Amino acid sequence: MARTIVEQIMAAHLAAGEMSPGREIALTIDHTLTQDATGTLAYLEFEAMGVDRARPQVAVSYVDHNLLQTDFRNADDHRFLRTVAARYGLYFSPPGNGISHQVHLERFGAPGKTLIGSDSHTPTAGGIGMLAFGAGGLDVALALAGQPFYLVMPEILGVRLTGKLPPWVSAKDVILELLRRLTVKGGRGKILEFFGPGVRTLSVPERATITNMGAELGATTSIFPSDAQTRRFLALQGREADFVPLRAEGRPRYAEVVEVDLSALEPLVACPGSPDAVKPVREVAGAPVDQVLIGSCSNSSWRDLMRLARVLKGRRVHTRVSLEINPGSRQVLENLALAGQVVPLLEAGARLMPPGCWGCIGMGQAPATGAVSVRTFPRNFPGRSGTKDDRVYLASPETAAAAALFGELTDPRKLGDFPRIPSPRAFLLDGRSLVAPPPPGEPVEVLRGPNIVPFPELTPLPDTWRGRVWLKVGDNITTDDILPAGSQILPLRSNLPAISQFTYSRVDPDFVRRVTEHPAWEGEAIIKEGAIVGGENYGQGSSREHAALAPRYLGVRVKLVKSFARIHLANLINFGILPLTFENPADYDTLAQDDVIELHDVRRLLLDGARRLPVTITARDGSARELWAVADLTPRQRLMLALGGALNLARAG
Repeated sequence: MARTIVEQIMAAHLAAGEMSPGREIALTIDHTLTQDATGTLAYLEFEAMGVDRARPQVAVSYVDHNLLQTDFRNADDHRFLRTVAARYGLYFSPPGNGISHQVHLERFGAPGKTLIGSDSHTPTAGGIGMLAFGAGGLDVALALAGQPFYLVMPEILGVRLTGKLPPWVSAKDVILELLRRLTVKGGRGKILEFFGPGVRTLSVPERATITNMGAELGATTSIFPSDAQTRRFLALQGREADFVPLRAEGRPRYAEVVEVDLSALEPLVACPGSPDAVKPVREVAGAPVDQVLIGSCSNSSWRDLMRLARVLKGRRVHTRVSLEINPGSRQVLENLALAGQVVPLLEAGARLMPPGCWGCIGMGQAPATGAVSVRTFPRNFPGRSGTKDDRVYLASPETAAAAALFGELTDPRKLGDFPRIPSPRAFLLDGRSLVAPPPPGEPVEVLRGPNIVPFPELTPLPDTWRGRVWLKVGDNITTDDILPAGSQILPLRSNLPAISQFTYSRVDPDFVRRVTEHPAWEGEAIIKEGAIVGGENYGQGSSREHAALAPRYLGVRVKLVKSFARIHLANLINFGILPLTFENPADYDTLAQDDVIELHDVRRLLLDGARRLPVTITARDGSARELWAVADLTPRQRLMLALGGALNLARAG
């Protein structure tokens, strides 16, 4: 029987449904992970379910985002996460131990297992042969409670790799090439499965770079086979017993196959604004560079930083450039030091940060006004760096090193001989920093600071809904646009009333004031709930469920767009926001901010399974018209929306 790797793992974990594209399925989950920016809320949601202990085989709470402790708030959250992990049976990875995805590969990743994490880059684990999904924190909380993970069965897109990467071309260039071809919307509704003779030339960290940034394609997840490279990686981590071979059985039929000849690739960069604005480095060479950041969950492995150290040895960073390095884990940093490669980095003029996400999430490392920043990070959405008019390029560590040395965007092939990094015979293993949970039954007090606010009650959907269009936005709106990250906002992740004050602040700084004051037209009753109208790929980017929950807290109950990004769509449903798409995309042009939307008998229509919903639009001049919206929802999602969200459904049994 011919089966893809994805089909094999899904069949072994199928709890409900039929594995046909477009049908809802439920998968049992082996591993969960959270990071601190999403974890506090996820564990508040988990506590609200009344379950006494985490149910997955492995559950880990990582602290890697909110590392600046400028006041009590982040420190309080870290303490809460440590004690809640001890109370409910999770591992705890403290600040400085590393980025969740890098540490999970090192200490827990296992081929053939399922993983969901409250971070959109959780598919990084696909590099070791895990079926790993980014999800909202509430989905992770449900998995912690032993419930399956629901998703609509994607198509499986095969990516056939041939050849071998030439010198100065790396795994980052592979995923940038896929983004150049497919765009940030090209992976929606798909899982990428890599195969072909080129696969065996890529190490697990290189594969993880590719699966990590599959999230930027909008893909549900990405996965590589488990082979000799996987076994070698696990052996270096002291976990060879976790190795399981995985490859496609027979000659499976992929929905589509994309061919990539690794030997034909050249160094690439994603130009400012979007990860898919990809060009060869040679076409943009010469642009002055002010900042270079190397690290993040996509490029902070031992091999990445070893090559960087070899390139920089005996050289000095350009006087204009600030070079900062964010190691992926304490283990990476320790082994870099053991190999004698930390001093060359410092002598070259680099600044070495503690292991963590840092500038990738806008937690420090913001560039200067109008400056060009070259980063090995997975995203370069406008303003994500913390600087409003940023000019961020995404590049490989090799291209970033060339930019740091020459002070301008430069083809790394100009650096001379390519430094080959031999595979180490052994690693210094660091599992000491991970805090294992105490035995069940041992009393643990969960410590909560004043910034940790209980999860709000969410009301059911009314029979008929009436609201105002509070905002109209365009295509490719990101979760950063809906609710930004950064050092000012991230510490409020466990305080919904406070963080909601930043909703849509980048798109419309006046949004919160307008909707909380509830302005009404002359002679009209005040309307206290609203809708958002949007274009294509609404909600791309981060998995942050706050981008759904904060608008819901303010009164947003409906989102009517041309199309949704997967994780944001799931988060909207989880929190009782009705996600609708235009039946006729041209109707988008006929709506304006302040129009009134009415959905008559919407609760009954949803529960009856209606796919087309009539929408009445009333303009400011009193004229009314009707359009049709589409509710592409499963029966479970319809019930969830009627009840007001996933927590209400869980409580209802």
